[in-house]
Amino acid sequence: MRVVLRIGGSVVASPVNTELISQYADLLRTLKEQGNEVAVVVGGGTLARELIAVAKNLGLNEQAQDEIAISVSRVFAQLFLKKLGEVGCKAMPLTVDEAADCLGGGKILVMGGLRPGMTTDTVAALIAERINADLLVKGTDQDGVYNKDPKKYGDAVKLDHLSFDDLANVFSESKHKAGIHQIIDPEAVNILKRKRVRLVVVNGFAPENILAAVNGKGVGTVIS
Repeated sequence: MRVVLRIGGSVVASPVNTELISQYADLLRTLKEQGNEVAVVVGGGTLARELIAVAKNLGLNEQAQDEIAISVSRVFAQLFLKKLGEVGCKAMPLTVDEAADCLGGGKILVMGGLRPGMTTDTVAALIAERINADLLVKGTDQDGVYNKDPKKYGDAVKLDHLSFDDLANVFSESKHKAGIHQIIDPEAVNILKRKRVRLVVVNGFAPENILAAVNGKGVGTVIS
């Protein structure tokens, strides 16, 4: 399979969890050994949002705030690549074309953000579109998609299956903002819906959930 993994910064970088990053590196090698083509997009997590706040307090505009967040996500992507060693791309791709070239060379792709005004969710969706991915798996700080925010509402219910149209009902934001943090970005959903790429949202604190999703086992929330 061609698989894109979107690993939330809220999972591996809030705070930085070196043990979890190592576990993910092992997981990526396993997926590759199973014959999958693997692309990974990493977010910047709490550190990115903290630096966005600093930039805002300095009077910097939203584009500058985004650029700071992108830099943070790329640092975490570099950590993944260094940990992967030779099985990963020699250099971190900075464009969709570079990402496709890396995968074409048989390497594991790891990257962060691309440009202001675009979340790492959307980057992952664009990569999925470019490589004709079979599946996008997002590892988050929740067990899946809920009918409302489980951090705010004790009676929130996890949804096992959703259509892309249904997903619009659970969005907290409908447009991009620097540092946006929600289960999946609406622009990414539009791309996945258009290309009919299946999306599975899982708890990323357990990397085995990613493997289970790729292997078609019932985990998280499946969106198609």
